Amino acid sequence: MEQLVTSPDNPAPAPSRTPHLPLHTEPRDSAASRRGSRRMRRALAVTALFAAGALSLSACGGDAEAGGHDGKNGQAGADAAAAKDASDAKIQVSSKDGATDASINDTGVKVTGGKLTDVKLTAVDTGKDVTGAISPDGSSWKPSEQLDRGAKYKIVANAKDAKGRPATENATFTTVSSAHSFIGSFTPDNGKTVGVGMPVSFNFDKSITNRKDVQSHITVTSSSGQQVVGHWFGDRRLDFRPQDYWKAGSKVTMKIDLDGVKGGPGITGVQSKTVSFTIGRSQVSTVDMDTQTMTVKRDGQVIKTIPISGGSPEHPTYNGQMVISEKFEQTRMDGSTVGFGGEYDIKDVPHAMRLSSSGTFIHGNYWGSSSIFGRTGTSHGCVGLEDNKGGGGDTPAKWFYNQSLIGDVVIVKNSKDKVIQPDNGLNGWNLSWSQWTAGSAS
Repeated sequence: MEQLVTSPDNPAPAPSRTPHLPLHTEPRDSAASRRGSRRMRRALAVTALFAAGALSLSACGGDAEAGGHDGKNGQAGADAAAAKDASDAKIQVSSKDGATDASINDTGVKVTGGKLTDVKLTAVDTGKDVTGAISPDGSSWKPSEQLDRGAKYKIVANAKDAKGRPATENATFTTVSSAHSFIGSFTPDNGKTVGVGMPVSFNFDKSITNRKDVQSHITVTSSSGQQVVGHWFGDRRLDFRPQDYWKAGSKVTMKIDLDGVKGGPGITGVQSKTVSFTIGRSQVSTVDMDTQTMTVKRDGQVIKTIPISGGSPEHPTYNGQMVISEKFEQTRMDGSTVGFGGEYDIKDVPHAMRLSSSGTFIHGNYWGSSSIFGRTGTSHGCVGLEDNKGGGGDTPAKWFYNQSLIGDVVIVKNSKDKVIQPDNGLNGWNLSWSQWTAGSAS
């Protein structure tokens, strides 16, 4: 058989027909193959379209090729650049954002690496701004008033560093509530001049169970160098005194550092302040019920002896050392308030000075006869001095009132009554030093 050679100029002849296979007939699965091919082409076209879309979306985040990073790294680079150019001023607000037990005394702002430019503190419920002042060096800010307990505040503080770059800090907080805090009212007040017998006395508005910690955050010192010790009368009162009366002319300083101190379950202190007072001259007056006289000593020297009328045999005056805690040029004395029913109600008692919480006073008496003074006791337990109605004129009661300070000591002796209880007024001097120190929690 002759071999057929094909070339471009000599194409191969058409295949010969056979009687069993019609011309152009293909296998049965050929049509399905064509449909599959068409689906494949459509899928490739859609894939190409999504690829183009993805390319265009990635372009919204910047030209990744230009930066040599993908979108995420590009943003990280931008963040790093911003952080590098951030202000050096770092602001610290004393009350943390979201706090519910913030201090009412210690709220403030401090800054390092810059200076404060403005601070705004606002009471959220009322919208009222709290006044305050930035320190001269720009490093701190404090409010000029104590914050309310149980109130919500918002603070915004702004500062700039040496390059003028700004910084801001925000915080919203709530101060400790009245129900969950305690306060101690105290005497004497700051700046007062008092007598040598004046103790420092705290009365707390909640029962204190953590006495040791509370006492340790109240320190009382004297320029005289006298040791000062606290003594608890129950769970709400804490007094401080030295072993003997204060030295005349000394200065006493009381530092109250109770802010944030736990007084017991669910109660926190809110006070932070320093108080100082001065001890004046020494004046101790002794009332002798046997002779119905009072001897007044100033700096150890007798300056006057005054006739008095003390408690009657039915209502004797307490014995013991008593401290003048209040002075009234005129006051009402109603026996019903101290357990005497309607036996007396004098609405204008002159020159009255309190010696006990239970109603013992040393005061002017204008209603008694002059003959009782220096001879007999006629009162319901008080110490009476001759006086005029309205307190006028030159009387023994007026003289003693004008010569006396809160904190001066009045000692009563030779009465038929018992010694006054040490917590009845400011009268802890009736405890020995060992008894006093035994009541300390420190």
